[in-house]
Amino acid sequence: MHHAITLEALRVLDAIDKKGSFAEAAKALFKVPSALTYTMQKLESELGVELFDRKGKRAILTQAGLVLLTEGHVILEAASRLEDKVKQVESGWETKLTIAKDTIIQNQPVNDLLKRFCRLEKQLEITVLEEALGGSWDALYSQRCDLAIGVTGELPKGPFDVHQIGEIEFVFVVAKDHPLAEFIGILEGQHIKAFPAIVVADSSRNLPSRSSGIFESKQVIRVPTMLAKRDAQVAGLGVGFLPLHLVRNQLQTGELVAKSTSLHRPAVPIFMAWDKTKAGNALAWFIEQSKNQQWL
Repeated sequence: MHHAITLEALRVLDAIDKKGSFAEAAKALFKVPSALTYTMQKLESELGVELFDRKGKRAILTQAGLVLLTEGHVILEAASRLEDKVKQVESGWETKLTIAKDTIIQNQPVNDLLKRFCRLEKQLEITVLEEALGGSWDALYSQRCDLAIGVTGELPKGPFDVHQIGEIEFVFVVAKDHPLAEFIGILEGQHIKAFPAIVVADSSRNLPSRSSGIFESKQVIRVPTMLAKRDAQVAGLGVGFLPLHLVRNQLQTGELVAKSTSLHRPAVPIFMAWDKTKAGNALAWFIEQSKNQQWL
């Protein structure tokens, strides 16, 4: 299908508008004026409109010419971005990257990482997913992500590499006005099971779902993220273990109260993981930077 409007015609139109005349535009484009005249006359003929008011010495765009130039700038910029993107791919840089962040990881460390990457000025579309429990493993396993941060538990089968980024310490907490807040001594199972347990739902789609921190209770309230679990416990909806790094402020302000319990929740190592068969420069950059990032 033939189109009258071409990138070359838009570049000529843009140059004439900026320079004010065909002669000056020809110099800027390293062409002879007759070539520009031919290009514009051909465009006007095929569109059936006049693009220039030729009464004066200066090339003035008509209303139709202004519309074409305004919309044409969008096309020229898109073409320029496309050219840069193609060159970027040839040099080994991907155009898209997806990071799956476990809900146990706060947003700030990820934002710090993204901010540093943006300084590289690469044309990369980055998507950040938030997953829970086995969800990040699932995202990596099903190729919904390129890099998973904050994964725990058993490594699924596949061509994956892992690197430990920290260890999560858990603390059993209740709201300051919760009935258990004033309890003296070590909480046993019979004391705890009388209240709802707040737990985070697993976001896995393909791998088997996991449970974390569930204990015998008269009621279970499932929430989508670790921060939602923290907020629910601050509100006094229920009780449960929470990562210490996510509740330090609430413990200091007194919104949450840490309680000793006979229920044991050991510290858990957390990892970052990626598909080692992928070799893009962007993924390599994020892997290297993530190894040195303070996550907790």
